[in-house]
Amino acid sequence: MTTEVTLPSTSASPTARQVWTRARGVALALVLLIAAAVVIAVVRSDARHGALDPRSADPYGSRAVAELLADRGVDTRVVTTLHEASAAANPDTTLLVAVPDRLTHRQQSRLHAAVADSGGRTVLVSSGSASVDRLAPGVIADPVTSFGSTLSPRCSLPAARSAGTADTGGIRYTTTHLDADECYPSERLATLLRIPAATGDGDTVLIGAPDILLNEHLDEHGNASLALQLLGSRPHLVWYLPSLADAPAASEDGERGFFDLLPSGWLWGTLQLFIAAALAALWRARRLGPLVPERLPVAIRASETVEGRARLYRKANARDRAAAALRSTTRTRLAPLVGVPASQAHAPEALLPALSARLHGDGQPSPHDLLFGPPPGDDAALTSLADRLDALEREVRRP
Repeated sequence: MTTEVTLPSTSASPTARQVWTRARGVALALVLLIAAAVVIAVVRSDARHGALDPRSADPYGSRAVAELLADRGVDTRVVTTLHEASAAANPDTTLLVAVPDRLTHRQQSRLHAAVADSGGRTVLVSSGSASVDRLAPGVIADPVTSFGSTLSPRCSLPAARSAGTADTGGIRYTTTHLDADECYPSERLATLLRIPAATGDGDTVLIGAPDILLNEHLDEHGNASLALQLLGSRPHLVWYLPSLADAPAASEDGERGFFDLLPSGWLWGTLQLFIAAALAALWRARRLGPLVPERLPVAIRASETVEGRARLYRKANARDRAAAALRSTTRTRLAPLVGVPASQAHAPEALLPALSARLHGDGQPSPHDLLFGPPPGDDAALTSLADRLDALEREVRRP
């Protein structure tokens, strides 16, 4: 005889509403992060990508001036390391340093030593106080930039006089060189300097702003004329863009690393933080005596306890522990019903013979598989095991 028992639903599976309630905070944080990433990408898409790069056609690139120089027979070569830039210093070469302030002090000194007596021209674009002292000794960069960007030459330099007004306004320079050409002044300080070399035909040109080399400003005022005359005086132009590839050269020269730049007391401060964290962990982890049971302020229904434990088992995917608990409890209840002592309730050789004598009818499941079998393989098998154990206990209790 087969008996079906319908049990109330106590499913531990969370509903869609519960899942959304738990996950909406994380989802909102992800949406905000994605939105912030998109905004940053959009903002930076208009950044100076390829700035002062003669290969770049972006507004802040310099491809236009490189192509105009090529039409006049000047070849342009881009280098990104100090070694290549130093090796390119020759009488028939113009060396342009795009961002001199990116170089370390040792790199600046090495570059100046390589170009000082080369007989070529060195063009420094926006060289500030971090680099001008070493790349152009005797020149000082004023901390206050020019008030205007478009200035008049007001000097005798042929290139400046023929170009006329140009966008050189930026860093302003003063110099102790008496034979220097000081052009495009702003408040009596030059924004373009030409300093002849002590020997030979070489010279150094300092430009306070890169505007005359940029694609978007090249066709304004006399920018194109001034750029072509400054960069086209020699048949070869080497365009030096300092990059991260220069880092090995800097470290070989004994440049300080990241930890060398930190304050001297950082190690002791970090150690104190670790000690404080360890003491806090010990303080929170220590027990104040043995555990003491405490009466609950309210009574909890057995069904709630069962459902709560079921949720924990389900969350941990512990079907084996759940099945062991069900079987152990059933064996404990069945033992006194069949006359087996409680001490032998979990011994198959004592419980199973007495249990078989109390079972009625055929078609009953094997008591051994039910009470001592392997753990179920899935949730459906666990539910079926619980139903079969319940049916077995009712069969034994039947008079």
